[in-house]
Amino acid sequence: MDALALSAPRRLTIPIDNRWGGGEMAVLDFGDPARPVDLIFVHANGFNAYTYRSLLQPLAGALRIWAPDLRGHGRTRLPAQPQGRRSWKDHRDDLIGLLDAVDGPPVALAGHSIGGTSGLLAAAQRPERVSRLLLLDPVIWRREMVLAMNLPLVGRLAQRFPIVQGTLKRRARFDSREQALKAYRGRGAFKGWSDMMLADYLVDGLTETDQGFVLTCDPAWEASNYAAQAHDPWRALRRYPGGIHVLKAENGSLCATPVTRPYAAPLRVNAVAGGGHLFPMTHPEVVRDALFDLAV
Repeated sequence: MDALALSAPRRLTIPIDNRWGGGEMAVLDFGDPARPVDLIFVHANGFNAYTYRSLLQPLAGALRIWAPDLRGHGRTRLPAQPQGRRSWKDHRDDLIGLLDAVDGPPVALAGHSIGGTSGLLAAAQRPERVSRLLLLDPVIWRREMVLAMNLPLVGRLAQRFPIVQGTLKRRARFDSREQALKAYRGRGAFKGWSDMMLADYLVDGLTETDQGFVLTCDPAWEASNYAAQAHDPWRALRRYPGGIHVLKAENGSLCATPVTRPYAAPLRVNAVAGGGHLFPMTHPEVVRDALFDLAV
């Protein structure tokens, strides 16, 4: 195997300055630093780029990949105030800043869940910087739900969503990484994960403090992402002119786009057999093949 595929990713920081507050976005840089960036990969809500290391690392022999930590996640240092948020336009604008920082030709862009939706929103604003998209069970509600979430009072009601209330109760501190690993292994959202991927999540998912190891993505911020749905991915799907491949979960998908005929263009939607919303963690080989096809 190529030595680049075995080496650890480099850590970069990219300055970001927009109306949501400036700072630095942390980015993992896989592959040959002498070549242009081929692919940007964006993680799901509550996780971080390092969670996907074992998915992305085998591609590093052929591709150069940037994997950022979104605002409020991992090692990124950008203001993350959950109060009053209505949409993912902050994530969209952060990714636009990242796209503008890429020195080279247009890149392929892939993302999981919130990462896919935010990437789609960014690509619709900067189509000249994104050659094509791979969206992994992006959060795309039915059109009527999107319209409802843009009504003025619905933002308050969204705070009562069960997933929002459950996230706010999430344990945020552990005595050690080992304690967190034991608490998560085989449970809840982590069911079906390999120990290696779970350990990778904890590398940048926890930070050591005087009070112990705390989540780098504060539960209040994670919950605000679930509640803040006043953006329009359907409009972005219409606006982005390039090819879009959606892989959606067969079970419990959060993506309302229907499965298309084989090889349909420009929007192609396939279901991952047996996969739930976190299929990049449980079916990494399917995602890895799709990423390679996207970027080469």
